[in-house]
Amino acid sequence: MITEQKDIKSLSHQELEDAVLALGEKKFRAAQLFEWMHKKKAASFSEMSNLSEAFRKKLAENFSFTVLREVRRLSSAEDGTIKFLFALPDDKVIESVFMKYHHGNSVCISSQAGCRMGCRFCASTLEGLERNLLPSEMLEQIYRIEELTGEHVSNVVVMGTGEPMDNYDNLVRFIRLITDEKGHNMSVRNITVSTCGIVENMRKLAMEELPVTLALSLHAPNDEKRKRLMPVAYKYELKEVLAACDFYFEKTGRRISYEYSLVAGENDTESEADELGRLLHGKNCHVNLIPVNPIKERDYKQSTFKNVLNFRKRLEKYNINVTIRRELGADIGAACGQLRKSHLDEMGKNG
Repeated sequence: MITEQKDIKSLSHQELEDAVLALGEKKFRAAQLFEWMHKKKAASFSEMSNLSEAFRKKLAENFSFTVLREVRRLSSAEDGTIKFLFALPDDKVIESVFMKYHHGNSVCISSQAGCRMGCRFCASTLEGLERNLLPSEMLEQIYRIEELTGEHVSNVVVMGTGEPMDNYDNLVRFIRLITDEKGHNMSVRNITVSTCGIVENMRKLAMEELPVTLALSLHAPNDEKRKRLMPVAYKYELKEVLAACDFYFEKTGRRISYEYSLVAGENDTESEADELGRLLHGKNCHVNLIPVNPIKERDYKQSTFKNVLNFRKRLEKYNINVTIRRELGADIGAACGQLRKSHLDEMGKNG
């Protein structure tokens, strides 16, 4: 198992300086190393041509160098979306999605191998949680996709497999590294972090001075309905979660995005739209309506397009900003966890 202490790509610039000095090298070597890893996206120490062979050998002896391996790729014939299945250094698999938008290229990354949140309509949680991802493993999803596609990534959504707030310390370190001006230098405002509502960590993130966009997986307008869809609702009541969202907006000035997956006959009625409208009325927020992606292990069906449009119309009467998520990669099963689940099923059958 790779330990964070030995994982060089997860180290901050200051930690890298300390590590280089401890190896008997000059401090400026840390800047060279950081640039090779986070700007030039080197795939090994051996590529770092301006470092001496002796120094590269010392690095290889003292640190692991995380690089993800592409296992599978699915490309959409409809919109250019590409879904990648990557193997981690311990051969566990995760998935990432590359998406093209008019405002730039975006990558949806995973924060855990598997997930323990148990949301009823999500494929990511069916196999449970295997482990948290290291910061380097989150970074690598972006770096490898840039290398494999030849495209620059300007936006990141931490909305793939896993609950980011369940891997809090590694998430925050990842954000600091991807936004470091000496590395990839991504704007913190171009990062969105999704959560099903782990209240204490939402509040903690508000105090980090990292004003990323927070996206709450809401999916129901009341506690009773939310418990049926999301087990996390048994631990955190809706009023606590919404108070944490208000706190986040107050501290960061960043508008909250409320994600609402529409499931036919479960949470897509007119009365539920009105209840949601009353719940969010007056808040500086945005509601993202998502026609749910059906998975074979559950009976949930996608709302009809007519119901989706009607739900949006009713919410707009409460002066709420609403969009219907554009379905990208529908022909390749680009929803969270689908490719990973099919791969694990295949491996199980073949094993």
